[in-house]
Amino acid sequence: MIIYLETREEFLKHVREQRIEEEVRERYIAMTGHKVATNEFRAWQNSLQCVGNVLQFEAIPKELGVAIEYRIHNTAKRIDLLLSGRNQAGDPAAVIVELKQWEMVEPTDLDGVVRTFLGKGPRETTHPSYQAMSYGALLRGFNTAVVEHKIALSPCAYLHNCKDGSGITDARYQPYLEQAPLFLRHDNAAMAAFLRRCLDEGDRGRTIEQIRDGKAKPSRQLADAVEQMLKGNAEFVLIDEQKVVFEQALALARQLREGRHCVLLVQGGPGTGKSVVAVNLLARLLGMGLNARYVSKNMAPRHVYRAKLTGSLTKGEYDNLFCGSACFVRCPEGFYDALIVDESHRLMTKTIYDKEGENQIKEIIHASKLTVFFLDEDQRVTFDDIGSTGEIEKWCQFHEAELHRDVLPSQFRCSGSDGYLAWLDQTLGIRDTANGRLEQGSYDFRVFDDPVALHESIRQANHGNQARMVAGYCWNWASKYQPKDWDITIDPYGYRARWNLSKDGSVWIMKQGTVEEVGCIHTCQGLELETIGVIIGPDLAFRDGQVVSVPTARARSDQSLKGYKVGLKREPKAIRLKADAIIRNTYRTLMSRGTKACWVYACDPELQAYLRQRLESPCDVG
Repeated sequence: MIIYLETREEFLKHVREQRIEEEVRERYIAMTGHKVATNEFRAWQNSLQCVGNVLQFEAIPKELGVAIEYRIHNTAKRIDLLLSGRNQAGDPAAVIVELKQWEMVEPTDLDGVVRTFLGKGPRETTHPSYQAMSYGALLRGFNTAVVEHKIALSPCAYLHNCKDGSGITDARYQPYLEQAPLFLRHDNAAMAAFLRRCLDEGDRGRTIEQIRDGKAKPSRQLADAVEQMLKGNAEFVLIDEQKVVFEQALALARQLREGRHCVLLVQGGPGTGKSVVAVNLLARLLGMGLNARYVSKNMAPRHVYRAKLTGSLTKGEYDNLFCGSACFVRCPEGFYDALIVDESHRLMTKTIYDKEGENQIKEIIHASKLTVFFLDEDQRVTFDDIGSTGEIEKWCQFHEAELHRDVLPSQFRCSGSDGYLAWLDQTLGIRDTANGRLEQGSYDFRVFDDPVALHESIRQANHGNQARMVAGYCWNWASKYQPKDWDITIDPYGYRARWNLSKDGSVWIMKQGTVEEVGCIHTCQGLELETIGVIIGPDLAFRDGQVVSVPTARARSDQSLKGYKVGLKREPKAIRLKADAIIRNTYRTLMSRGTKACWVYACDPELQAYLRQRLESPCDVG
């Protein structure tokens, strides 16, 4: 969808008459039926006049195509400005321009992320050069017209209010600046020269029309790149039941029909290989020429896979294949051939990104001919998590979708010990099992007397960067605003540590040096390493012979139990049961991240004694 498409001359006419923003608003209302937000109208008012100052340079070819607000096929991503013509070789070409009104920008330690004033205060956001570059990668990888017509795409960014570029042009952003040049307030002549190099003559917007009318389908080059990344990577080799589920999904993909929905529900506990199957399935479906995506609500798995899967795929191309769960709200029915949904238990109803969303499961099934849900209901860890067998069955019936089921029963994490997970379920009071005692030698589970000793042992075990500390979210994130403050403090042991929630983002679990910091459920779910050290916070205790949850012990900054206090007034029994399940599931998830060992310390002395007793006694305690 394109809101505004005209030639350079018509655009400049609207600019000179100082009504370009009104033209865009009128066309937006006519096309969408929605009103325009005040801040968006002001952005057009400010930015488009500055764009006119650049396009009026005599060096700019006449009759260039000028498009404003091009929404990329079935994404929430909108290109602010798209210019088109032909390059010096006579080939169709387009320039992607990301417009920003920012005045001051600071660098951050996060890859491709800057800090600037947005809304009510400073906020971390994507570097505009990376943003423009990723849009180019999206079009090259998924728009058939770009491939078929060999359209040359050149991204750039224009910060027309920014005079001091020291922060945004910091050396750490050099790879993105090279791919998408950045122009500041006084760089109009330089930007005009860049446009002239990319666009030698106008085409009256013909190239933009071709891009608009192109179909959304992964390119052959992109499919080959993904498949090549998996070859020879031992982490992604399919074993036993994983191979069976993989082949069943492929068989369903070969039978896709327009106007029909098919769902494969795959259930499996921690370490059964759900993500391994999902990534392999994405690669094979792309190789079959299908329009497929890997979907997960949680960013951590997507970012870690991006870091592990090396090859010719750029970061922008990867990000467009591995997407979040909140971008299918207004998607046309059956737009995708296949959506592979990992960590389906974390799906939500409405999201903070799109208030029009009703239910992510409903929207995902609607958007795809084949949907593969990988599910473990015992890993729902927030009030917002709705993923369940019942919820998926309900929306299958609504869409008249053909439902198939499969199971990944074998445990490949935790030393292949299904017994450990059963023991953990029994120990945490999640369900009754026959595993009252952990078989000696089956899995390295230890209870430490104090958190200092636990953390030191994790440091010693960190060979090959394969050991980390995690904790229940029972301590506020003080270091977010005061970097030198400690987050997790446990007396009388003198334990001090900081959360790793910002500096390394979702890849902290594989970054060198982060063994000194502590992760939480939000940054480790769906991931694994050899040894995990777990601090069980005061939200889990042992009283009167039973493990009990203490929801009020969660940190104020944690959103997992948001709405708990309000819910107590409306449905006290139901809300307590829900909060109890979330807390137990959280620790079940944290304590199953280690493939070889889980070492714990519990803040509650009685729970500490109970865990030790569970290791020593053959009888079921409590």
